[in-house]
Amino acid sequence: MDMQNVIFAVVVLFVMGVLFAVLLGIAAKVFAVEVDERVPLVRECLPGANCGGCGYPGCDGLAAAIVAGDAPVNGCPVGGAPVAAKVAEVMGVEAGETERKVAHVYCNGGCNAVDKAKYEGLQDCTAAMRVAGGPKECAYGCMGLGSCVKACAFDALHIVNGRALVDAEKCVACGKCVATCPKKLIDLVAAAKQVHVNCKNRDKGAAAMKVCTNACIACGMCERTCKFDAIHVVNGVAVIDYDKCTNCKMCTKVCPKDCIEPIATAEQKEKFKAMQKAQAEKAKAAAEAKTAEAQSANET
Repeated sequence: MDMQNVIFAVVVLFVMGVLFAVLLGIAAKVFAVEVDERVPLVRECLPGANCGGCGYPGCDGLAAAIVAGDAPVNGCPVGGAPVAAKVAEVMGVEAGETERKVAHVYCNGGCNAVDKAKYEGLQDCTAAMRVAGGPKECAYGCMGLGSCVKACAFDALHIVNGRALVDAEKCVACGKCVATCPKKLIDLVAAAKQVHVNCKNRDKGAAAMKVCTNACIACGMCERTCKFDAIHVVNGVAVIDYDKCTNCKMCTKVCPKDCIEPIATAEQKEKFKAMQKAQAEKAKAAAEAKTAEAQSANET
């Protein structure tokens, strides 16, 4: 009798298993969501970093968005132009030009910024800001605790001399560091742009100098020197208009605080001053000659 019960139970379970399998198969077909065959093809083209720099939840999300027409074929910042070309081929469109971007930290304070106190808490920038606004006297500068370094999956950020510094060769412009920095000191810029004002301090000159020897003092010398209207003092700090900047680097040679990158050497500054003086003298001589000519014409 016991053996019959066992056999009966096994048969019932087997029949139930077959029934459920059939029902699941029918349900899978009835409720199946059709997936565009291009989605997995586009996904194969993407690097698989899943960094979120494209604005979508990983490479799967970007692939689906590209096929749906919600994202451009060059939407992957990690893959750049090579990946964009492959995706464009799958989609049957032109990839278009992709301007390479890199992250840049707009602060050159670090060890040159005055410490408010010795910070021994959690090595996290957001946490440190909750303790009296951070360990630095400058309320606008990098704290050097490395939250952006931890967020970078490509080893493109390091703390150098007390402040975050980007390795442009490794940076893929995923934007993780931009989102992580609580002081909004990091932004993505075209890699071709070489001139940057490494300061965000909006305090007036004397106040800025008290907290950091490299702070912009809003003297306006860079603004007056630029011949392309590409740099202006805004809210107490020099700001570059990258659409107008030509990388001439003239502003770097007149900055008295060396807060504009690339920092000019003393020799470069002296040569630039000599050139400016020669140009001024030439312009003065030309003006005097023109005035003398006009006077001579009037006399005759």
